[in-house]
Amino acid sequence: EALVDGMRELALGNEDKAFEHLKQAVHLADGAYLAGFLAFQRGMLEEAEQYFAAAYKNYRRLGTYFSKYGISATMSLPITDEVSAHVSPNVRGILLALVEIYQRQKRRKDAVECLNKLLRLEPDDVVVKLSLAELLMEIRPDYPNACRRVVRLAEGVKNESEIHAALLLYKAKALRKLGLLDAARDVLTKALRRKKNRSNELLHALRYERALVYETLGQQKRARSELEKLYAEVPDYEDVAERLGM
Repeated sequence: EALVDGMRELALGNEDKAFEHLKQAVHLADGAYLAGFLAFQRGMLEEAEQYFAAAYKNYRRLGTYFSKYGISATMSLPITDEVSAHVSPNVRGILLALVEIYQRQKRRKDAVECLNKLLRLEPDDVVVKLSLAELLMEIRPDYPNACRRVVRLAEGVKNESEIHAALLLYKAKALRKLGLLDAARDVLTKALRRKKNRSNELLHALRYERALVYETLGQQKRARSELEKLYAEVPDYEDVAERLGM
């Protein structure tokens, strides 16, 4: 009953009421899954982890009530600073949510272990590859082995969607760190060819990275041109103003 009440309130947009009901239904996989997301959205990371762990423990029952009542239970999850992805009520969705929790708790080793487990389950999952690439570049941006792994994660990836474009961004960052500047520039240029269905945050990040590549290549005019365009759109972006001598 608590699960049904929680799902009804959630469908009506009453998240606070839904959360109160769902906290009473975490013995059910579907209740724990929804409670986990609502706790995560509220920044209640320890509680969210507990709820997702409960859902994972009982994952074979996950989706039972969602199917019965015709609820999709697809949730939006931030994967990087630039993009989010929709996740479904399954093992993949739970593990990706746990990765984001671990990252916010600075438990990077746990996050990497979780992502490696996901890659073994779904080796071609672009969302998982993106999450791991971002994490590796955050933990060890100057570590050649980490950069090489990021390049391998993005092997064969084309600019098909926002998620693919974000993975190309991290591939370019890794190539720049490895000193492969022409390759990094080419990846960024391809990623920037499509602007439809790309968030402003992602486009800004791609252009900023290309400015850094131009700068390292010694192409100061091109670097400045990129930075000026960025400054015109988002004056407070990263260290753009400082690089322009503002």
